[in-house]
Amino acid sequence: MKAVVIGLIAGILFAFFCPVHIPPAYTKYVALGILAALDSLVKGVLEYFKGRFKLKIFVSGFLVNSLLASGLTFMGNKLGVDISLAAIITFGTRLFQNFAIFRRYLLNKSKKRDIIE
Repeated sequence: MKAVVIGLIAGILFAFFCPVHIPPAYTKYVALGILAALDSLVKGVLEYFKGRFKLKIFVSGFLVNSLLASGLTFMGNKLGVDISLAAIITFGTRLFQNFAIFRRYLLNKSKKRDIIE
């Protein structure tokens, strides 16, 4: 878990101090890739706290979800269909569901701690 936290902090610092200019034509693809990556990140943190975290599953899900979301958006743009809305709804819904599960997990853990003390 330490490596994940260090990697996350390093990525945030890199993004802060080495800003990358993304051409306007690619912002939709990058935004969906980031949304998919956030979904995988939140799910990975949830699995870690439940004691079921597997690095290979996390990394593969992170990369595949990001590439799939961006790829589907690209393909939809080429076909003239806004598939990105489906990806936004899907990954947005999953993100909020994972946050809700994580919140309930922490509240239940806190509740058990209060009972013990």
